[in-house]
Amino acid sequence: MALVSVVCGTTPAGTPSVTSMTSAPITAQALADAVSPFFGDLGSKYMLDPATAEIGKAAGYSDGFAFYMAGRGGVLGDVDADVVYSAFMFFDQALVRKMWERGIAVEGARKAGTRYAGAADAWGKAHLSGFANAKRFNELAEKVINSVDVGGLSLFAGLRAEPLSDDPVSRTYRLVTYLRELRGCLHINAVVAEGLSGIEAVLSSENGSFFAKIHGYQEPYPDVSHVAARRAHAEEVTAQRMADIYDKALTASERGEFAALVAELKGAVA
Repeated sequence: MALVSVVCGTTPAGTPSVTSMTSAPITAQALADAVSPFFGDLGSKYMLDPATAEIGKAAGYSDGFAFYMAGRGGVLGDVDADVVYSAFMFFDQALVRKMWERGIAVEGARKAGTRYAGAADAWGKAHLSGFANAKRFNELAEKVINSVDVGGLSLFAGLRAEPLSDDPVSRTYRLVTYLRELRGCLHINAVVAEGLSGIEAVLSSENGSFFAKIHGYQEPYPDVSHVAARRAHAEEVTAQRMADIYDKALTASERGEFAALVAELKGAVA
């Protein structure tokens, strides 16, 4: 479940951290480079939290991974496992099928998706209660999310269609997970455009062998040194696409404000 390390990629050297940003107007690229790694990390927290696995266990899921697969993919609807694999990509295809079928056997795909979204809301309420400016963050985050043309972004589209919580901090956290998944979908598109397979993308990322193992791939792993340039280009394209989205959705002043709100959010995470 450490997909964040593959999907969200790495931060370019010299990129300003979120905490160094101010409310002064900033470029879309600076905003995207600064906030994306933080959203990638924060947006995966609930997936890895034992409290989320307990929610699944109480509902009848045999293990946290089955709940993860059915819950995260449940917004895609009652589909074959290969559809889920196409949206996740970086997991071994056989593992996706095994865990998807095990997970949806409990209560179906859509109910799993709704329950998993509820687990995200619960995590947000438990860990972001100190975020004073959640409502303003939500306004700007929703402006970004709602500006996106979802063509080719099936998982993000499914998530965006889910109703959001009225609780401000629960809503904040769900929006963070949406921004994480948005970048993930864009990155998958970029990786596919470079002609890379899921395992090539995983192995050519930082700590690739470690993530290949926990994503279900079996050793011996192939040599992927020849794809390094294409992998790097996929990262560059992903970063540019996120910058394009922030540029379209927010003014320079709003981008500066959003960066400052993200810095505040970072400090408020319990």
